[in-house]
Amino acid sequence: MERQEYNITAYTENHIGLLNRIAIIFSRRKINIESLNTSPSEIEGIHRFNIVITEAEEVVRKICRQIEKQVEVLKVYYNTNDEVIWQEMALYKVPTDIIAERALVERLLRENGARAVVIRKDYTVFETTGHRQETDNLIRVLEPFGLIEFVRSARIAIIKASDGFHLKLNEFEETEPSDEVIENEYLNDRDGVFAM
Repeated sequence: MERQEYNITAYTENHIGLLNRIAIIFSRRKINIESLNTSPSEIEGIHRFNIVITEAEEVVRKICRQIEKQVEVLKVYYNTNDEVIWQEMALYKVPTDIIAERALVERLLRENGARAVVIRKDYTVFETTGHRQETDNLIRVLEPFGLIEFVRSARIAIIKASDGFHLKLNEFEETEPSDEVIENEYLNDRDGVFAM
């Protein structure tokens, strides 16, 4: 079984404790989550989890089925990196005086696709988005200038071949519409049914 990086996308209701139950699924199998992002989706009231792991496809498939068993989970997909469009954002803090003295800041930013977010007397914060290699490259560039702090966001990803989850939801309703409301035959006889 060949291991590779997979993006797991789960559409869920937004309930307390769901993140913990999903994390337990991974910890029981001793699988490390490399990136985890939760956010609202294109459907109001539905949230989207994006989880990145490195594992064999068979294991990923089993995990996805187990996540789907959670009551609040509507649908789970898994994709390779080639099947998604993804980005990460990173922030870098460096001393302003050193970077101003020793670097052509404009060229540095242009070459690395970065921009200055905050410029103060004591430090400057740069921001860039891209794949892991691109954000790691700027770390190496800024280290000689006294990199003070670095942080990278979790991965956000969109599935290339997806038409959006709301279409899947509509298709599901058309193929399996909900049953008509059936009146409870005992409702009007409440006193007789529940009498002791």
